Amino acid sequence: GLRTLFDYLGFCLEQVVKDNELGALTEALEGKYVLPGPGGDPIRNPDVLPTGRNLHALDPQAIPTGAAMQAAQGVVDRLIERQKIDNGGEYPETIALVLWGTDNIKTYGESLAQVLWFLGVRPMPDALGRVNKLELMSLEELGRPRIDVLVNCSGVFRDLFLNQINLLDRAVKMCAEADEPDEMNFVRKHAKEQAEEAGISVRDAATRVFSNASGSYSSNISLAVENSSWSDEEQLQEMYLSRKSFAFNSDKPGAGMTENRDSFERALKTVEASFQNLDSSEISLTDVSHYFDSDPTKLAEKFSGKKVSSYVADTTTANAQVRTLAETTRLDARTKLLNPKWYEGNLSAGYEGAREIQKRLQNTLGWSATSGQVDNWVYEEANDVFMADPEMQKRLMDMNPNSFRKMVATFLEANGRGYWDTSDENLDRLRELYVEVEDKIEGVE
Repeated sequence: GLRTLFDYLGFCLEQVVKDNELGALTEALEGKYVLPGPGGDPIRNPDVLPTGRNLHALDPQAIPTGAAMQAAQGVVDRLIERQKIDNGGEYPETIALVLWGTDNIKTYGESLAQVLWFLGVRPMPDALGRVNKLELMSLEELGRPRIDVLVNCSGVFRDLFLNQINLLDRAVKMCAEADEPDEMNFVRKHAKEQAEEAGISVRDAATRVFSNASGSYSSNISLAVENSSWSDEEQLQEMYLSRKSFAFNSDKPGAGMTENRDSFERALKTVEASFQNLDSSEISLTDVSHYFDSDPTKLAEKFSGKKVSSYVADTTTANAQVRTLAETTRLDARTKLLNPKWYEGNLSAGYEGAREIQKRLQNTLGWSATSGQVDNWVYEEANDVFMADPEMQKRLMDMNPNSFRKMVATFLEANGRGYWDTSDENLDRLRELYVEVEDKIEGVE
């Protein structure tokens, strides 16, 4: 057994060092044939190696695959168990999820499959593996209630997987119309209440799949955070509502995404937990701004009037972990922003490395704004590492004064917005540093 494992690892190492990117590029420029190969994360799928091939994704109609459904079941079961522990043994009635385009390519539709598992609906592939039909699992087989979902798709997911968006909407409507008791089918329970409240049919009330308007991407919260151009959290929430409340209706597939803010707000009122996936070892919560840009946690709290739990599934390994968002932001801070190996590695890269550090700090502030799940000590320790140490101040200021100024401003903003409680001494130092770095940038001696 061990010999087989080491032989395989040896093979993987050979593939890693082959590195034929420049060779393949010159062949392509000469009009020669470049071998095709799948794209994605080499840890999840070693077949993406060696590099230097003509990348392809997948057949968008062939997801979720059987393997994705299997992987999704484990994550969904863990998430429900975790929420029950945190919720006095009660099942969550509605979970808000975010679906990303490239992530579903890399995982062959795992997060898509998770939505179907929450609902208790099975995809039925045809002889060619394309998924166009669905089957309602029996409640006996499911062994728990059908959990209602609120799905927000990224703009790229909407562009790539319109067929799958259609499937999801059909799955929700199947659940809403199933003749089952309310306590075993939360989709039906909520759809009946919403239909009565809005004076519409149960089928129309079962609208749960949303995205941006066609041709539009992102909630733009990330831009507001990046430029510090927002007055309060309510403004960020309004941006999310106005940009992300376009619904898909499988009864009118040709209509595309149609604004349906009323249904979006009604669905938000029932949300008890929010959920996102991390499926690549290369990108985590604070590496990019996309994750907090689509985070609905505080928005759901505003409409439901109660505390909303927030979870992140780490599916980078076969043994997927479900952690709370707070646990994940702590882990991220420990492994990246506050990890000497990580920040020294970046600083050795010079100007751009300093910008990478500044970006992580800014994205941490973004999580405070959309979820409130960042501990005070994360800012406190980051301040100790980057601002309280005179040697580190000098390195950052000399290396990239613009990024250093942005870091100082982010710390002051975190305090001003109530996300970081710290000493007057720290704040005075930050204000002095801001003046100092301003002078340096403007060439004032």
